[in-house]
Amino acid sequence: MVNFKRWVKHLFMSPWAWRRAFPQAALDAIEAAIRTSETTHGGEIRFAIENSLPGNLAWRGMSGRERAIEMFSNLRVWDTEHNSGVLIYLLLADHDIEIVADRGIAARVEPAAWEAVAQTMEAAFRQGEFERGALAGIEEISVLLAQNFPPSGHNPDELANRPVILGR
Repeated sequence: MVNFKRWVKHLFMSPWAWRRAFPQAALDAIEAAIRTSETTHGGEIRFAIENSLPGNLAWRGMSGRERAIEMFSNLRVWDTEHNSGVLIYLLLADHDIEIVADRGIAARVEPAAWEAVAQTMEAAFRQGEFERGALAGIEEISVLLAQNFPPSGHNPDELANRPVILGR
């Protein structure tokens, strides 16, 4: 069953809406936080922002979680030496935050921990504090990764640290 209201929201979402939530300075701060974070653990963090789903995907009823998993693959977050990638995916039209961890990390961190990170981010986002929420989420993920996936001797930076804006 098609959720017509959701489909319309996705269809008519402004293509530049992400810029209000994440101006250049916020993107720079997120990139710096990821770069710093990755020196403290053996994981790789990728941050993706999408205004809205393409019309056909919204019409089909694709969930934010399904899209996050698709983007996990498309952005090659799974393609790290130790299966240590984590994707933070934001679907702005649905106010949805999804965190997808590769199998090397998912085996060590409970799903409830990722949900707690998403809730921290959501609380800040509800107040319009997108940069603060993103940085808090990255910090909490860093703590989880440092506890469960400490750095080994060789810790290359395998994924881009710059947030990716999808569907521009």
